Amino acid sequence: MTHPVVSRAEWLKARLALLAEEKALTRRSDELARQRQTLPWVRVDKPYRFETEDGPASLADLFDGRSQLMVYHFMFGPDYEAGCPSCSAIADGFDASVVHLANHDVTLTAVSRAPLAKLHAYQRRMGWSFPWASSQGSDFNFDFNVSFSEAQQRTGTVDYNYEIAGHALDIKPAPEPVVQFAAMCGTNAATYALDRPGLSTFVLEDGVVYHAYSTYTRGVDGLWGMYQWLDRAPKGRNEQDLWFRRHDEYPRAAE
Repeated sequence: MTHPVVSRAEWLKARLALLAEEKALTRRSDELARQRQTLPWVRVDKPYRFETEDGPASLADLFDGRSQLMVYHFMFGPDYEAGCPSCSAIADGFDASVVHLANHDVTLTAVSRAPLAKLHAYQRRMGWSFPWASSQGSDFNFDFNVSFSEAQQRTGTVDYNYEIAGHALDIKPAPEPVVQFAAMCGTNAATYALDRPGLSTFVLEDGVVYHAYSTYTRGVDGLWGMYQWLDRAPKGRNEQDLWFRRHDEYPRAAE
């Protein structure tokens, strides 16, 4: 055993010191949430079109009668054979939240560039029911910096997470985890990296849609329920390699 083992009194002293730090972080997080809510909005005039299970839809239609819309940018490019495993792990928690958000004037939907039939087939495989729209043929993903052209990739001008070519998906040659994830999606690393994860939020007021907020990479960590649990586990994330899979790909013995 390499971890310190102490008396209950010593543990309590250390725990109370950590509690003070946790409370400070909570207060800071609350303040950041207030700052997000005070960000200025950008009017969205472009007529984006989506394919949904109810037929063609505009961005305003995706609000589904509510005033707030949260879009999870799910990595599922048109040439993928399956959704990104990381996005899939995050999306495993969506169904439990959709109904609560809907009853608080917020619609949550995923949006991907893959054709709708491919999204629906994968959704059935995963057992999900949350709304999922296809933006295939639309500029939506490109305008909100979660999809990129081969020319951008080739010239190193991918602008993701508010910086140019600064993400692991932009490294050449591709790191082994990227290669593995790409293979799990039935494609190669370069094609896999043309799409990225993120979250964008919108407001609908007097018939006008406004963009309020977007976040990427570690900015979506808070949506990833699995990691919220692991961050409180005795050994934390404890990641030595690419350990997680889609929920239907684990050995049954691990259930």
